[in-house]
Parts: sequence; structure tokens; C-alpha cells
Amino acid sequence: MTASPPAHDPEPPARRRGRPPRTESAGTRDRILAAAREEFSARGYEKTSVRGIAKAAGVDSALVHHYFGTKEQVFEAAIEVAFAPALNAPEAVAEGSPDAVGERLTRFVLGIWENPTTRTPLLAIVRSAVNNDTAAAVFRRLVAAQLLRRIAAQLELPDAELRAELAAAQLVGCAMLRYVIKVEPLASADLEQIIARVAPVVQGHLTAP
Repeated sequence: MTASPPAHDPEPPARRRGRPPRTESAGTRDRILAAAREEFSARGYEKTSVRGIAKAAGVDSALVHHYFGTKEQVFEAAIEVAFAPALNAPEAVAEGSPDAVGERLTRFVLGIWENPTTRTPLLAIVRSAVNNDTAAAVFRRLVAAQLLRRIAAQLELPDAELRAELAAAQLVGCAMLRYVIKVEPLASADLEQIIARVAPVVQGHLTAP
């Protein structure tokens, strides 16, 4: 009697590109964003690809395009999530005495950089923005629309937007040297000492005549 050929499992149906199946995990989008932040942080904007993000997230490239579109849109979504803690800065400006607004804002912004959980995605944002015009445009749009204009609105001064930008320049410059470039002795200086020196300058930008 001739033996029957061994049974084979049926080939799984090929995944159609475009809309993900209904069974797709609800956490897929978050997983893609997390992978994107890691890739942008490690490789920078130019060397990061949608395919690389998909591979790191364990999904098909089509799924990344479905949720976010282009690489620029993936970057914008990733940094918006990473930048979210900084969006509370306008509240730091609004609360309390105007005479201490510089210290509150300085302490708030540097506190975000001091926290390793929030510092890592911020490093990805800054490194990408410094090295790529497209990434810089995305970062500039996010900062201007969601942070600086909201801070300026709290100041109620004729040149409030310029004041907010100068204060931000002071804090971003300090953060770049301390956390990104790691210039000594600033990189290892005590945080309270830095706040004591930087806060009056930020205060001057925001409220001085």
C-alpha cells in the first residue's frame, strides 16, 4: 500500500498592504513610536528609515505607513510624544510670582533633562534637528506652535514672543552643552548651582524692561 504524502499546514494568507487587520494589537502604534524614538536617537534622522523602524517594532513597513505616513510624519509623531513633558512649561510660567518666573521655568526645563526617562527621547530630537533640515523644520514647528507661543501668551507684553524665544535659547543652549555635548565643568556641575546662575538671565529675558 502506498503511503500518503505527509500533510502540510496550509500557507498563511499573505497580509494585504494598507489597512491593518482587526486583530492587530492595540499597542502596535505605541510600539512603532517607541521603536522610532530609539532609531532616531541611535541613528539620527538621515540614517533612520521606515523599514528600520518597522523591523525594530516587529511589524511590516506598510503598517508604519498606514499609521503615520512618511518618515517625516513618523518623526513628528515620535517627537511630539517625547516632547509632551515640556509642554507643561507655560504652566510653570503662569503659576506663582512673576519675580520668580525665571527660576520656575529654568528648574522645570532642566529637570526634564535631568530625568533619564525624558532625557533619552529629547536627545534624539535635538541630534536629529541639528543635523537635518527636515527634522529641524518639524522641531521648530512643534516648539513654536505648542511651547513658545503659549509661554508668550502668559507674559502679556508687546514683545512677548521674542522674550520667550530668548529665554528658550538660553535654556536650550545650556541643555546642549550639559547633556548633549557634555562640556566640562558644566556637564558635571551641581544642578542647583546651574539654576542659580541661569535663572536670573532667563528672568531678565522674560520680564526685564
